[in-house]
Amino acid sequence: MDDDPTVAEVVAGYLTRAGYTVDRAEDGPSALARAAAHRPDLVVLDLMLPGMDGLEVCRRIRGRGPVPVIMLTARGDEDDRILGLEVGADDYVTKPFSPRELVLRVESVLRRTRPAATEHPLYAPGVQVDPVARRVTKDGTELALTAREFDLLVFFLRNPGRAYSREELMREVWGWDFGDLSTVTVHVRRLRGKVEDDPARPRLVQTVWGVGYRFDAAGRERPEEAV
Repeated sequence: MDDDPTVAEVVAGYLTRAGYTVDRAEDGPSALARAAAHRPDLVVLDLMLPGMDGLEVCRRIRGRGPVPVIMLTARGDEDDRILGLEVGADDYVTKPFSPRELVLRVESVLRRTRPAATEHPLYAPGVQVDPVARRVTKDGTELALTAREFDLLVFFLRNPGRAYSREELMREVWGWDFGDLSTVTVHVRRLRGKVEDDPARPRLVQTVWGVGYRFDAAGRERPEEAV
């Protein structure tokens, strides 16, 4: 879904040649209608759409379930990128971009959302994660996590007690050797808002000053401030 027909055509062509079935929408309302009629495996969404902006489309799509969303934007401002992540986008690509790069991003997101069928459930105080179904519950209530939030939580659950820098989390969780470190900060904050009883006083995802973050599988309270 892109506000520029030429960009949309090029993106659709590259994704089709990569083996994906592509459904294009010209504006926000039609994108929502198509997503509701045929739930997609992934949505590539332009920030600037006619009829309804991409942020609102993303909010509504994410409100219906955990569909991965990659946001396209012509804006290079950090606030715009963070806002896209805040409303639930799993990744973003800034125009102008290489269509081949976008295909690789799509492949990466989809690969993360298709775990091996032999994975066992993971647990933390009050939280249960099913990696196969990609389902998270807190105190028996299912949580709506984005693909990137889910991957971060699973990584923390599998590696409790060790402090990781933001650079390490970008590389180990999402396979990026470079990128905006604020992406990690945003997703930690969003994850805390969903799995912590009090996000301002996190028990599970702990800040390690001068380093990054550590997951406390026992959920012990720390006197430190969330960042």
